[in-house]
Amino acid sequence: FTSSEHTNYYFDVNPDSFEEALDRFAQFFIKPLMSADATMREIKAVDSVPLSFLFPRLYPENQKNLLSDVWRLNQLRKHLSSEDHPYHKFSTGNWETLEVQPKAKGLDTRHELIKFYNEHYSSNLMHLVVYSKESVDKIQGLVENKFQDIRNTDRNRFRFPGQPCTSEHLQILVRAVPIKQGHKLRIGWPITPSIHHYKEAPGRYISHLIGHESEGSLFYILKTLGWATSLAAGEGDWTLDYSFFEVTVDLTDSGHAEHMQDVVGLLFKYINLLQQSGASKWIFDELSAVCEVTFHNQDKVPPIDYVVTVATYMETYPPQDWLVGKSLPSNFSPEIIQMTLNELSPKTVRIFWESKQFEGKTDMVEPWYGTAYSIEKINESIIQDWILSAAEENLHLPTPNVFIPTDLSLKDAQEAKFPVLLRKSSYSTLWYRPDTMFSTPKAFVKIYFNCPHASSSPESEVLTDIFTRLLLDYLNEYAYYAQVAGLDYGINHTESGFEVTVVGYNHKLRILLETIFQKIAQFRVMICLSTGFTVVLEYNHRIVGNTMRNYLFKKIAQFKVKPDRFSVIKHIQAVPLSESVIFDTSVFSEALSVKGYYSVNPSDENSCLVHYIQVHRDDFLMNVKLQLLALIAKQPAFHQLRTVEQLGYITALLRRNDFGIHGVQFIIQSSVKGPKYIDLRVESFLQMFESKLYEMTSDQFKNNVNALIDMKLEKHKNLKEESGFYWREISDGTLKFDRREAEVAALRQLTQQELIDFFNENIKAGAPRKKTLSVRVYGSLHAPELKEETSESAEPHIVHIDDIFSFRRSQPLYGSFKGGFVQMKL
Repeated sequence: FTSSEHTNYYFDVNPDSFEEALDRFAQFFIKPLMSADATMREIKAVDSVPLSFLFPRLYPENQKNLLSDVWRLNQLRKHLSSEDHPYHKFSTGNWETLEVQPKAKGLDTRHELIKFYNEHYSSNLMHLVVYSKESVDKIQGLVENKFQDIRNTDRNRFRFPGQPCTSEHLQILVRAVPIKQGHKLRIGWPITPSIHHYKEAPGRYISHLIGHESEGSLFYILKTLGWATSLAAGEGDWTLDYSFFEVTVDLTDSGHAEHMQDVVGLLFKYINLLQQSGASKWIFDELSAVCEVTFHNQDKVPPIDYVVTVATYMETYPPQDWLVGKSLPSNFSPEIIQMTLNELSPKTVRIFWESKQFEGKTDMVEPWYGTAYSIEKINESIIQDWILSAAEENLHLPTPNVFIPTDLSLKDAQEAKFPVLLRKSSYSTLWYRPDTMFSTPKAFVKIYFNCPHASSSPESEVLTDIFTRLLLDYLNEYAYYAQVAGLDYGINHTESGFEVTVVGYNHKLRILLETIFQKIAQFRVMICLSTGFTVVLEYNHRIVGNTMRNYLFKKIAQFKVKPDRFSVIKHIQAVPLSESVIFDTSVFSEALSVKGYYSVNPSDENSCLVHYIQVHRDDFLMNVKLQLLALIAKQPAFHQLRTVEQLGYITALLRRNDFGIHGVQFIIQSSVKGPKYIDLRVESFLQMFESKLYEMTSDQFKNNVNALIDMKLEKHKNLKEESGFYWREISDGTLKFDRREAEVAALRQLTQQELIDFFNENIKAGAPRKKTLSVRVYGSLHAPELKEETSESAEPHIVHIDDIFSFRRSQPLYGSFKGGFVQMKL
């Protein structure tokens, strides 16, 4: 990926291939090919439209950003800066900038790539991080041998001193039209980059206070007034030479329509409070203590994430802080904090106000993304008027944080290989496993409330979701302190109820958990109606639409939680709730060749296909057959459908598990071809892949088996990852805690012919037991194809789904691992 100041290349590979992979990696920097055909393929791929939420690490130079408000508004902020500064430039790339414009100027993009490489790729500007189980001496030897030929042309690091905004770009109010519904306010200032004072951490200190959510905080006041649904503060775009501090507020309809000036006024009132109060040592000491506890007890992260982080740190920090970065603020400097606070001034503010309601009321267009906007100059006296007219509210600093842990000792516990069932009743079960592997003073608690009617209808789904959001809102002013101190918690709507999760340090975890239970027991919807309910319902309103608004307001007021249905005991006790059979709407037990469901997305040019093949109910041998098949097919599918056929930037082959029902799915998004054509190409790929299976040598088969075994034998990296594995077994009802060992044993016995037979019976085109669901979403470019397709008579083996509920009622379902066989009735 490429950021403002550097490009980061990274990879991971199985240990037995490490040396060979490292050699190939080094060769790119020594003798990169950058062939003409590869260059053109990448230009086309860059101009495709991926789903950034599926692959967030893919470099951003592509048109996915055209439909992303984050990228659109980021470019608008860049556009409204000095044209002489690099910050102003369009930095992500598209077909126009990489192919059309260079050709018009008589330039060859490949030659420009090679020229860029020759000018900027010098070993004195590079940093390398290698993570391996080998000894340091061996790794050093490998690195010196394989990377020594990277040339050193003694280049200087590119610098461009100075802020990118002149007076013309400050004291502005920009109204912009986003893609999505909702209203957002972004208030920003150019500041001195905090990276130059990372031990003093002025940006962290200020963002901690402005972004606080406890009673008396800015967000608490805005939410209580019904003007905002969220608030975030912190340093955004930054380099060694410039930086911006930004406060982002999601506004309610009321906040947008009537109180934007009041929101800005209250923000400056809070900044004035911080400026007048001065930097508080006890607040800095709390932050420092939390950071130190977090750093020294941090969970192990995947190696690929770790090397990316450390390589970035090496670019920025002195050698003694390469492993630490800015994680440990330790020098309290009131002067530096005050300096940064003073930079948050009405004289340098930039306000970006986003809403669909500005459509037709703007007079300018940003050239790269086509964002409509208008600019209004605002002087200091206008902002002072906003400050004076803002509501008189009791804004104040947070109180000392009682959740910061001080007892970090480890508990004595007997080792248990798997979770143990400590208690079971007609209403509850309690599972327990001591942590004897990671040696951190942390616990992971997951409590599942089984609510039989939580997903019985769209209405129930929405009501349960609103209920969980109200609970979170109800808890927030108190439990936010716990989050700051490293006690994460969540209340999430699930397929058949809701879950409470608490993860963090042992010392104060019980206090938080008991408080959550007490709040749930004392919860009354009417308590929240005057404040949180309006905010939560407006958040959901964007999903459920206008017609549900008043109806839900009446219904949620009838929603009750009976406090006598659960309790908190000395040792964490499971919650008594009636049991219910769990099922999923997609786990059909009878074979169907194809099931088609079609929809139109007129606001998006992109079409998408999900081609899902459901295979089997949980079984060790069948599982490893499907897993191995997906592993073998993943790269050929990507190569054929994405690289060769250029169907779309996002081309993914993924395994899927729905409550113990396993399958595989293709996900392809494209603006080039419609879903029907892509579906045909998926079937064509499966026909082609069949021959690859037959042609695979014995050694290739064994290598793939061994690769999958290595993946399964990889140890859990942290408590959360391990707990998640066991919780999946409990929540699905499969309870196969020895799954990894059993599946490895099944893999060692698997033959190549068994894999081929599995493919022929379940996956290949025309397989006798094949069950396929084709979900086709038609973008505006392919909408005519939908009309044509739906007018065609269905083939004998294809079922077109016109009514989802009728279709689901017509299908028998697999039995739940939690007991019984069910037939869905809606």
